[in-house]
Amino acid sequence: MDYIIYFAITIGILVFIHEFGHFAAAKLTGMRADVFAIGFGKRLFGWNKITGFTFGNLDKDWDGEGHTDYRLCLLPLGGYVKIAGMVDESFDTEFANKEPQPYEFRSKSAWKKMIVISAGVLMNLLLTFAIFWGANFFKGKQVTNTTTLAYVAQDTAADSAGFKTGDKILSINGNKTSNWEELRTEIFITSLGENLKVKLKRNGNIETITVPRNKIPETEIEQVLFLVPEGIHAAVGEVVKNSPAEKAGVKEGDILLAVDNQKVLTSSQVIKLISSNPENKIPIELLRGKDTLTVEAKPSEDGKIGIAIGHIFDGEIRYKTFGFFESMYYASADIANMTELTFSMIGKVFSGKVELGKAFAGPVKIAQIATKSAESGFSSFLFFLALLSLSLALINIMPFPVLDGGHLVIIIIEGITKREIPVKVKIAIQNAGFVLLLLLMAFIIYNDILNI
Repeated sequence: MDYIIYFAITIGILVFIHEFGHFAAAKLTGMRADVFAIGFGKRLFGWNKITGFTFGNLDKDWDGEGHTDYRLCLLPLGGYVKIAGMVDESFDTEFANKEPQPYEFRSKSAWKKMIVISAGVLMNLLLTFAIFWGANFFKGKQVTNTTTLAYVAQDTAADSAGFKTGDKILSINGNKTSNWEELRTEIFITSLGENLKVKLKRNGNIETITVPRNKIPETEIEQVLFLVPEGIHAAVGEVVKNSPAEKAGVKEGDILLAVDNQKVLTSSQVIKLISSNPENKIPIELLRGKDTLTVEAKPSEDGKIGIAIGHIFDGEIRYKTFGFFESMYYASADIANMTELTFSMIGKVFSGKVELGKAFAGPVKIAQIATKSAESGFSSFLFFLALLSLSLALINIMPFPVLDGGHLVIIIIEGITKREIPVKVKIAIQNAGFVLLLLLMAFIIYNDILNI
């Protein structure tokens, strides 16, 4: 239910912002917007000035006489604005048999049409810019001031990739890494689909190792635990009532220093040591405030003591803040960087370096990420919303039928030739694009389900 709710909120916001851009631009350029819809398919309910609030579909011959019907439809996977005299997702072509009217899309100049078509993408970019600006101005950028690995256990992904405890990573594929955020970006985003050439400092010597891409984790949880920064510690997030941990005196917020006399830094180490001692009392060394204490807990038959384990970082974290106008600059830079990464990702898909299903997320994956980001805090959810809004803008402006970029290409062609492309041809193009888009969406959803 959380997935459904957060997916609906996320898609609802993005679709509303995008379609409002088309709607406002159409009104400002003198066009009629007959329908403003969130979702596709059957009209569930809606409101307009003529019929008021009603459920179900309107009469087929309903004429809003310039008034817009604001509606919610059955399939919440997008939305649309029905602009009079335009071939769009509704595939309505009745207007083609009548004389063009001054309020119709087809009667307007090419530049007005281009404004209306581009307005949705512009609104998505403005939303992204506003969120990035706000994040830079009010919060700043987090900088975890280390690139040194705290611990690399044997037989882990990091160990098999060639990393060792104490390695200080200097650069990845020639790009300098001065903090943990830059390091993660280089590994999991910038170099996606590529092997890593890692320059590092090990035991006082400068070395270079090559890490094959298949050694890099793909899932979010595995990525978090892949490399552990110096200064991280495993901590108790929650203690189950009447559990072995509670009986032993373990409390929420305790930092785990050692389990069964072995030093621990990560949750995976703690889980491994506890689960390997079912029904055997083991010593657990804890840091509580400034005090160090040792308790004994007896894991259950299934190797659990009743604690939720998280991580805390006691190293140097600082927030680099920016002024009003400086935040605008960095917001623009963030958008430029993400745009470059997006097109780089698309290029890697076409070149075969990255699988299509791993490069794009469908409704299932979006719902999962939206829920996790919302649970992490409002700012985290806003950041995810900004990235999704930017992705929506970049995808929509591509010259593909059905998308805004496809409409834009048609407008440019008609503007150059001074002739309108026949409606039948436009419908054929729309139909072909719609089918291809549905097939692509089905494939992405299929991959989402496989990766749950």
